[in-house]
Amino acid sequence: MLLDFSKAISFFFSILSLYWVMLSAFFVPGSRWQERLAVCLLRVALAACICFASGLLFTARPAGDGKIERSPIATLPVQLFFWALGGMTVLFVLSWYIEEYYIPWALKK
Repeated sequence: MLLDFSKAISFFFSILSLYWVMLSAFFVPGSRWQERLAVCLLRVALAACICFASGLLFTARPAGDGKIERSPIATLPVQLFFWALGGMTVLFVLSWYIEEYYIPWALKK
């Protein structure tokens, strides 16, 4: 019972940490992409720690359970971290490209 509750709470904090990374990557008005990247990398490291700790909780089994343990990388919080990191990377590179190459060209006309 307590293990299930701690899994739910840790998963909630994993999602919250990824939300925090998304906010720092895209929704800081008036900042350049270099500034956003520096702050975002620190928050990605913190989110990785939170998601991996949650993944360790997801692999925990009650004493006497005969099931085979799986790797923390195969758990939902860690998989969510990798998918979110990949998606945010693609969106960040796309926003950088648009800011550097398309916006100055569009403003000249």
